[in-house]
This record gives sequence, structure tokens and C-alpha cells, in this order.
Amino acid sequence: MKDVTRHVVFLLTFLMGRSGGIELHSGYCIGTQCFALAQDPSDFTTAQNQCRDRGGHLMTVRSTVSHDIFNILLGDITGRFWIGLHLTAGCPDPAADLRGFQWVTKDSESDFLNWAQSFNSSCSAHACVSVSKEDDFKWTQKPCAENAAGFLCEYSFSDPCTGLAAEEGESILYSTPIGFKGEDFLSLPPGTTAVRMPAETTYVCFSQMWMQAPWSCEIHEGGCEHKCTVNPNFESTCYCPAGQTVNPANKVTCEVVANDPCLPLRCAHACFKNERDSYECMCNQGYKLAQDGRTCVDFNDCRDERQCPGENFVCVNHIGGFECVCRDGYKPIGDQCVDVDECASAPCEHMCDNTPGSYACSCYDGYKADPQSMNKCQLHCGMEECPAECDPNDKFQCYCPAGYIAEERGELTVCIDIDECEFVYCDQACKNTFGSYVCSCYPGYKLVGRYSCSKNEDDTDGGSGEGTTPSIPTAPPVPLPDPTRQPSAVTVGGLVGIIVCTVFFVVLVVFLAHHTLSGKGKMESSGELKAAEEEAHGLQTVASDA
Repeated sequence: MKDVTRHVVFLLTFLMGRSGGIELHSGYCIGTQCFALAQDPSDFTTAQNQCRDRGGHLMTVRSTVSHDIFNILLGDITGRFWIGLHLTAGCPDPAADLRGFQWVTKDSESDFLNWAQSFNSSCSAHACVSVSKEDDFKWTQKPCAENAAGFLCEYSFSDPCTGLAAEEGESILYSTPIGFKGEDFLSLPPGTTAVRMPAETTYVCFSQMWMQAPWSCEIHEGGCEHKCTVNPNFESTCYCPAGQTVNPANKVTCEVVANDPCLPLRCAHACFKNERDSYECMCNQGYKLAQDGRTCVDFNDCRDERQCPGENFVCVNHIGGFECVCRDGYKPIGDQCVDVDECASAPCEHMCDNTPGSYACSCYDGYKADPQSMNKCQLHCGMEECPAECDPNDKFQCYCPAGYIAEERGELTVCIDIDECEFVYCDQACKNTFGSYVCSCYPGYKLVGRYSCSKNEDDTDGGSGEGTTPSIPTAPPVPLPDPTRQPSAVTVGGLVGIIVCTVFFVVLVVFLAHHTLSGKGKMESSGELKAAEEEAHGLQTVASDA
């Protein structure tokens, strides 16, 4: 039972006691509510976030009791201070009780109204409300983006403790987990500590009761002046530096002793008196005693599944202790770990879907996620041809996915898949795919990189692989070499230019070939004629001689 109570108190105080950021200068608690003043110049949004980070919100003034708290917190302080009333949208409504304004709790219920006579009902009026002592705490409009002198926060809780009774000559100082201190409170939230002076006896509020120190060591060192640890009987106990001992009356403060029986033991951390009235060493919370009975070694506190049991909390072990933090994708707000809406920062190029602890990007029709950056999108077809993506203001400015070429068909521009295998990008075998291609190698070879093939070192057939069927791997499609992210686009003029150049080149080749063949024919004909003339001349000579 003691162990269960220890963890419950730890969780409750951890959640309520995470104070940080602003400094609260004063506060007042009544019933199950506390109101606090922060003299920190801030705009309205910053003030609201500061209150929310401590588990509260800007103060609502729904009754005369709430209004009277202004005199307690702002009685001697000048300047304007934000309260939790603002105009969320539209124009003020002079006929409504809150005149179109709304509490930061997103409701308009109120039994008390205190608008200033200078209320501006125009649509250009200031949308946030502040109060000050100078104008009797009237609700006065102020620009939300301007800094006020500070703000008032409101906190709600359950299971409060009433103040401790002080004897004659005693005083009691309370420290709330919200972040302010004082001596005169009608009620106090769980996790509040109280120190009774001059005895220095310390207490903590838990479940409407005051527990005297030492309590659980995880909470403010158990209320100990020096250090708190757990003895072999699993009880929280205080200990003091060498040469001092715990005051037996209050069990938390330290006092000097003449002969400290713990000094000869040379304990690394602490020393305690056991049941045999002798002394031995013990360790701080988060450590265990080593075999030498003197030194201390760390152990993993997070092995205990009861640590950090709150939803979306995780336990992080560190030397000598542990820490409860929010899971990835969550942030602490008040007493909870709340999901972070990552989509608010627009991480996706097209569409974003917030999920618990994370988010997911998706693309519009005709696009797919970029494999190199999943939060970006690229044009996608997935067929042999599909309509081009054209500029609505310029129908001639059209784009196609990578691996496609644009072709005009009347009023329509379509994207046609390019057969990259015709360009011999691959070293050996090539398979065309929609928008890309895949290289592969013949048996006895292996693919190196994306395009090249090299002979396997353990291949023994000695063949080159010619005449065999290539092995097509099941690897994902290989993109074109050095692709660009800009989709391809071919205009009408460009396409005509390509056709004209190609025809001119073919005509030129045919002309040169014909000219060469014609010249050779003429030379051959001339040689045959000369030979015939010489032969005839010879015959004529022979006839003459005869």
C-alpha cells in the first residue's frame, strides 16, 4: 500500500508541478480554483499560451466573487492586465450580454458584466479585453497584438486541502505547484507544500490530506533539507552531509553533531541507523549499493512499469534517476501530453493528415509521392499515355511526368511514354517501364550501379552470355540518368523544328550518296570507251600491214 501511494503522489505532483517560463508574482485560491498574477509584458496570445502551459487559462470573470479577486491581486499595482475575454470573429454585438465577445474557454456564459462606457461596437474595434485599477477594473477593449503590463491566469483542480491551523507564535508558508507562494489561503491544490515555522516541519497536500515529511523522494527530495533516499525497509528517509545528522523532531532538517558515527564508514551517499542500533551505508534514489557496501551504482528506474503511467508519457532513465517526458509527436500542456498538429506548419507539398503522434502526406490525383522526399509530390501517369498537366492560363504550356513526352492532338495535349531502351542506356539488357526503365544483365554477369554489368567472379562457364535470355531483376524501376524535377514539355514549334531538321539531314545524306555513285559510274564508262578505241586502232594497223 505504501508503494502504491508513493507512485500516486509522484504522478500527481509531477503533472501539476511542472512550472517554468513565467514567474507568478502572487496568487489566491478559493474552493477548487486558484488565480495568479504575472507581471510580464505580453500580447494577448502569448499571455494565453503562458497560462495554458501551466495547465490553466486566462482569467474569466463570471461573478462578483471573481471580480473581488482583482482587489486582492491588483490592489496596489498599476497598468493594464489581460483577462480571458476576446472577440473571435466578426463585429461586436451591442445587444448581447458579452457583446459578441467570448471567454477563452469558448463559451459566453456569465453572471457578471462590467463593460467600460467607452465600449466601441464598430467592426474595427479592438478585439481583446484588459482591466486596470485606474478605471475600477472595467472591461476595456485593447489591441490584441499590443503588450499589456501582465495578465491573470485561472486554474482548476480537485481534492483540495484546507489551510493548516497555526498555533500561537507559529507561521505557515505555502508553496503551490502552480508557482506562487503565500501564507493566507482558504484552499490549496494537491502538490502544495507547507512549512510550519519555527519548527520547520514540512507537509505536502495529497487527496485532501496533509502528509508530513519525509514523503516520496521523487517529490521535492521528500521535503528533506539535504537529501532523501529509501532505506532497506522501503521507507523514505532524510540524511545529511558528513558531520551533521537529521533533526529527530522534524525529521527533515540537519544539525551539527560532535561525533558522527557515519564518518568511519566513508559512505558514497548516505548512512542510516539500522534495527541493531549500528550504522551502515545506503544509496540515493536511483542507485543501489555495490558489493563493497560503501559505493553506489546506477540502476534503470524505467524497468518499473509503474513509472510514468500517464497516457502518452514515456520514462527516460538517467544517472541517478529518471524523467517522464511526452512521446514523440506530443507536447506537455497542463497535466497531459497532447498530440502536436504537425499539419499546422504545412510540412506537405499537397495534402496533410494529422495522426496521433505523427502526420501523413498525400498527393492530388495525377501525382505521387517523390521517393527521394516523401513530403513532396511529382507528376505520375502509370499508363502508356495520359493527359498532360497544362497551365490554365496558357494552354500551350503543358507538362508531362518524367519519362514522357508531350504530343498535341487537336485541342488536347497528351503525354506519351518514352521507350528509354532505344537510347541504349543499359550495358546489356533493358526493359522499358511507364515513365522509366530497368537495366539487367545476362547470366554470369551482375548489375553494378544502375546501368553497368560485370562478370561474376565465381562464373565457370567461360561464356559471354550471348544468345541467352537475360535475367530481369525485380528491383524498382531505375530513373533516367541525371533526371530533373522539372516535368518535360515540348511545344508545337519545337516539335516542327525537330521534324524539319530530321528531313533535311536525310535529304542531304541521299544527295551525297547519289552524287558519289553517279561520279563513279561516269569514270567507269569513260574507261571502257577508251579501251574500245585502242582495240579498234590496233585492228586497223594489223589490216594495213597485211
